[in-house]
Amino acid sequence: MLEVSDLHAFYGESHVLHGVNLEVRQGEVVTLLGRNGAGKTTTMRSIMGIVGKRTGAIRFQGQELIGMAPHRVPRLGIGYVPEERGIFASLNVDENLTLPPVVKDGGMTVQQIHELFPNLQGRGSTQGTRLSGGEQQMLAIARILRTGATMILLDEPTEGLAPVIIEQIGVAVRKLKQRGFTILLVEQNFRFAATIADRHYMMEEGHVVDMIPNNQLAANMEKLHTYLGV
Repeated sequence: MLEVSDLHAFYGESHVLHGVNLEVRQGEVVTLLGRNGAGKTTTMRSIMGIVGKRTGAIRFQGQELIGMAPHRVPRLGIGYVPEERGIFASLNVDENLTLPPVVKDGGMTVQQIHELFPNLQGRGSTQGTRLSGGEQQMLAIARILRTGATMILLDEPTEGLAPVIIEQIGVAVRKLKQRGFTILLVEQNFRFAATIADRHYMMEEGHVVDMIPNNQLAANMEKLHTYLGV
């Protein structure tokens, strides 16, 4: 579904990604793991076209994204939930939820979203900034689900959240996978990632240095300690 080949990315004169290669197949949950500064978020931003200079290839369902105008990328069915969540402070929950345009058929209804994230039910008139951090994260994911996106990029969805909320996010991701969504996930919480993902790409200094299937994690713990310090 998504193929990234020999991807290089630059912020000004800074060469951040150095030939990244990865693949995400339809219906998979795949994580990008690595220490801070490894290039995980830049990989996400490069896919969405919001990094100034990129070379290499990024293909989504056979279409090349490099050279495509950034506003066209979401219309292919790719939704991006950034690390900072991007909730609009001046808007309430319902307004935040319905603001992004529907770009493809098949998006989830508000009722389906409330079933996925019960915390948002009955909170429609609540201003976005009055939500807890966990509820803001749920809202950030929920508004993408309305748009008809079939692939979701999630950047650090559990950062700073209480364990009970992390568990709820994990349940939601597993349900989304069951519904046929494809998810690429940046995550620092390795133990969370291990409960939801099919495969894990390890990144160091702008490179993908390894790929470990989830069912082989136990046999690769020494590598994980080296890559992540876990």
